[in-house]
Amino acid sequence: MNEANAKEVWAYIRSCGDKLVGKLPESPRHPKGRNPYAHLALCLKNKYGQSYKDIPDEDIDEVYAYLDYLVTNPY
Repeated sequence: MNEANAKEVWAYIRSCGDKLVGKLPESPRHPKGRNPYAHLALCLKNKYGQSYKDIPDEDIDEVYAYLDYLVTNPY
């Protein structure tokens, strides 16, 4: 992904993460609460097998759709 798109995706991850604050299920591994921004980045990495920065530019619309899905389905 080019640098401009990577910055745009990170900004979208941040806005989606803001919507997930306090909505992720509790976990004994995270006694102080879960980090929604890291959760979203990890979900992208698990789905695509690479960092969000390494996802091809042509998949950017799919990335946005997946992030929207994660916001509406935080579990």
